[in-house]
Amino acid sequence: MDNRRLNLPLNPLRAFSVAARHKTFTAAAQEMGVSQVAISRQIAILEDYLNVRLFERGSRSARLTEVGRAFGAEIATIFDELERCTQRMLSHETERTIHLRLYPSIAHFWLMPRLPDFQARHPGLRVRMDTVVEPLDFRGTYLDAAIQLGTGTWREARSRRLFDEEIDVVCSPEHLVQHPVSRPADLIGAELLHSRYRRRAWQDWAEATGVDLPFREGVEFDSSLLTYSAAQRGLGFAIGQMGLLEKELAAGRLIQPLRSPVPTGAAFHIVWPTTLSVAPKTRAFIDWLLEQVNEPPEFSTLRKPA
Repeated sequence: MDNRRLNLPLNPLRAFSVAARHKTFTAAAQEMGVSQVAISRQIAILEDYLNVRLFERGSRSARLTEVGRAFGAEIATIFDELERCTQRMLSHETERTIHLRLYPSIAHFWLMPRLPDFQARHPGLRVRMDTVVEPLDFRGTYLDAAIQLGTGTWREARSRRLFDEEIDVVCSPEHLVQHPVSRPADLIGAELLHSRYRRRAWQDWAEATGVDLPFREGVEFDSSLLTYSAAQRGLGFAIGQMGLLEKELAAGRLIQPLRSPVPTGAAFHIVWPTTLSVAPKTRAFIDWLLEQVNEPPEFSTLRKPA
């Protein structure tokens, strides 16, 4: 069998996979656009190759054997993945959509206000945002790039820093009037707002500012976006990411009552996979992002006009 693996009968394998999924030769023949006899012949070739009976044939029907049922379930996922990989390969360079993963908060507060500029420069491209919050792994995904918070190390990927993460206490002006604070210790007993995926934010800020806060108390929200919205509505104090909230702070929707920003040591990066060539659409988007933060381009040699 070791030598045979070098020359697998792919057409018979595919015919069997479809027949095993439908459990009839007739339905498999309809899907593949061939005759029922052709399907039966291909499966017979595979059975001879494996020396295993995959279907029990009767006078008017065929039924999967136990071995055939188990084998069919295993190879079905392989052919599905092969089709997906082929589709990605065929469309990678011609697809006009940039598939981007990022956090809901950076999408809402940072990227979307800037997107009209990108669309004006590249009217034929569009950005499709995936805001799933999970560890980044480009393998087996459709993603072209991601904006992620970290230290610049992602598996089988390259990255460029966009801006450092700096955190500080934020609240609405109205909330500060009702619950005045002038030093970190004044937050003891205050209503603290937490983000589910940034549960250490209060602890990190408290330790950096030297205050013993009951940081495990308070209300938790499913995302930073909801947490910041709650802070704007006067529900309490939150730990804000300054790089994301510039417009909210400038407009006075949020304020920094203590003005005690703390760098976390992490930064937001644009990340892209090294397992595929970088398509022109992705190159354009990455260079545009870098321009937004006054960083030199990664791919283009053109300089930004003075």
